[in-house]
Amino acid sequence: MNAPRRFAAARTLLPILALWPGLAAQAQEGKLAQLYAARPPAGSAFVRVIQPGPGALKVRVADGPEQSLGPAQRAGSYAIVEGGRAFAVDVAGQPRALLKVRPGSFTSLVADAPGRPLRAIDDSGSGGDALKAEVRFYNLATGCGPAALTLAGNGPALFADVAAGASAARPVNPVKAALSAGCGARTAAFALPALQPGDHYSLFLTGSAQAPQLQGQLSRTDPYTR
Repeated sequence: MNAPRRFAAARTLLPILALWPGLAAQAQEGKLAQLYAARPPAGSAFVRVIQPGPGALKVRVADGPEQSLGPAQRAGSYAIVEGGRAFAVDVAGQPRALLKVRPGSFTSLVADAPGRPLRAIDDSGSGGDALKAEVRFYNLATGCGPAALTLAGNGPALFADVAAGASAARPVNPVKAALSAGCGARTAAFALPALQPGDHYSLFLTGSAQAPQLQGQLSRTDPYTR
């Protein structure tokens, strides 16, 4: 490369290089913001609603935001509540339950249909391996007895014999995979995204035993504000 071209390349690179300290500082600030973010007080618990049916449903847990759940988003975010103290759950704008959960717990409430009681599922963690992600599988398909979640293409089972209306969880290495589930008829292959260590991912088996569907989403918790 001749001298003029080298100088031109240098002039092009200088503005880019000048941005690197700023980008690094922004990344560090983001980590520090997470580290020092306001955290829920001791004794808090975490509750969300799952809607496995075909229609959309608006829900609210305690003082959390109103969320629209259904085929596009099966589960809401976990609302922060005070463990051991009663809180309200609104479904479709109407109070549906006044519940208590134990401090430190994670709970999913399944809203099967209007007028039916909410069903509680304990979402307690499967372990504390910080180098792995956690996957939790919910069997919420109608008329579906013990269900299995396997790698697609007759692969090995991640979960076997998960009872109707129940869930199971396990830590997994953060890798991509294609999954299938069912209790007879099987779902189409579902692409598990590339998870990161510490992620919590929910997989929902819905539909029916004859026509099951498999969906998934990352679990998240409402931010805590003092």
